[in-house]
Amino acid sequence: MKNINLIPVLLFLLMTVSCKKEAIKVDNHTQVKSSIKYAKGFDIVEDNGLKKLVIKSAYQNSKEVTEYIIKNKSENNTPLENTIYTPIQKIVVTSTTHIPMLELLNEETSIIGFPYARYVSSEKTRQLIDAGKIKEIGKETSLNTEILLDLQPELVVGYSVTSADKSLTTIQKAGINVIYNGDWLEETPLGRAEWIKFFGVLFDKEKQADSIFKIIEDNYLAAKQIALKSTKKPTILSGAIMSKDIWNLPAGESFVAQFINDANLNYLWKDTKGKGSLSLSFESIFDKGQNAEYWISPGFFSTKEQLLQSNKIYAEFDAFKNDKVYTSTIKKGKTGGIIYYELAATRPDLVLKDFIKITNPDLLPDYKMTFFEKMK
Repeated sequence: MKNINLIPVLLFLLMTVSCKKEAIKVDNHTQVKSSIKYAKGFDIVEDNGLKKLVIKSAYQNSKEVTEYIIKNKSENNTPLENTIYTPIQKIVVTSTTHIPMLELLNEETSIIGFPYARYVSSEKTRQLIDAGKIKEIGKETSLNTEILLDLQPELVVGYSVTSADKSLTTIQKAGINVIYNGDWLEETPLGRAEWIKFFGVLFDKEKQADSIFKIIEDNYLAAKQIALKSTKKPTILSGAIMSKDIWNLPAGESFVAQFINDANLNYLWKDTKGKGSLSLSFESIFDKGQNAEYWISPGFFSTKEQLLQSNKIYAEFDAFKNDKVYTSTIKKGKTGGIIYYELAATRPDLVLKDFIKITNPDLLPDYKMTFFEKMK
């Protein structure tokens, strides 16, 4: 299994040969070459000699497709609409999932602003925040446009759930480029990780981004093959009661269900439809999941005592009785941010290894879990 710590060496080797497998997309006007393999929400294309970054899913149910022409700063410095001049040197990002990708590209020092920075767990970026090199630009969902405008970033990488963010619209009207990043909408683990190529094109580091993703992809696929060596497929329960007697858990077509399937496990709700979450009655969950061998990601709870304080009937599940409940909410950065929420999208290979280590530890004897811990 490759180790991500080998990236500096591997980048040199990988950059000497092409690791892209280009697919040809054809429209009514011209042939367009794309290097994106898994992600559905964005594309990087060469169209009639122009490089374009195409955003297909800015937020949930978005129907807009936005194209940005990518030009090197040496070509022209005259601002043009929907044109990004690279490499970017001053950037504002708005989701913790963006930070590990920038760090792998050695571009964390390009970040000049971030909202609700206390949630950032990465030690390298935390040092920059603590040193005042990354400015706080807002709390929770409210961006401070005055501070953001004072920073004068070349680009703001935005994030929104269901519609265009009003603060970001104000920034755009002031002449600052804003691009929405919809990595969280991807429906596969490798689709989320492939968004490192989105940042690669912004920093004129496409080869590095391709090479890093190739390592992560190879690690993921190798772990998937290791999981197939198991002759048993343990049954899996997930989620918890979120309100009244309604239990939320991943749907059968979700990216979490994909992790479980790729770990060669039997997710008891694998045949359900939907790419998000299910909301089912407690009774239906208990009937089907009481005897599940493992319980992975029981909501936001961190201890078994918290589970029991919420609902004593949790103690009736076999996974609870047999001490096989695992959570990713325990491992946190020094300011309280949950590491899983920041890093997992970039490193699905490590998430998959965690699932394998939990359920078939003999398959990965030397691996130490990155995100999950047994709930105490």
